Amino acid sequence: MSELTLTVMRLGFLAVLWLFVIVAVQVIRSDLFGTRVTQRGSRRDAGRQQQPARQQATPPQQRAQQGGGRQRRNAPTKLVVSEGTLTGTTVALQGQTITLGRAHDSTIVLDDDYASSRHARIYPDRDGQWIVEDLGSTNGTYLDRSRLTTPTPIPLGAPIRIGKTVIELRK
Repeated sequence: MSELTLTVMRLGFLAVLWLFVIVAVQVIRSDLFGTRVTQRGSRRDAGRQQQPARQQATPPQQRAQQGGGRQRRNAPTKLVVSEGTLTGTTVALQGQTITLGRAHDSTIVLDDDYASSRHARIYPDRDGQWIVEDLGSTNGTYLDRSRLTTPTPIPLGAPIRIGKTVIELRK
């Protein structure tokens, strides 16, 4: 084997080795500093300030009528976190999709090691029922005590468990 070929092989091996080291450092860095943490209180206050004043002054009955009149009599009106680090957090159900996960742009940001960044979503169907869907999470989403494999309607008061966090639909 010629001296030139041996030198090129050594330099190629050295380049691959440095590439491996750089990728390993980037992975460690993303694990340590990966997601941007936002203050929970300031995030909620910012969301309230961004809503138009007209929408805040509208009574819940009028909002249900504006949504197309699909509101059922025993339909849930809020999503409540009953266990976990966000216990007591309430999200009003206004016909929009609610995303759950560790990602900072989720509707409910879960500070839970067992939650994926895009863990699950809750959305209304055409009949006014609310559906929970697992978005391919690693540790799963549980409705009552059964693991979800397909989008499933949520009964009123049934616990939805994501890691250590439990969420319920309430009136």
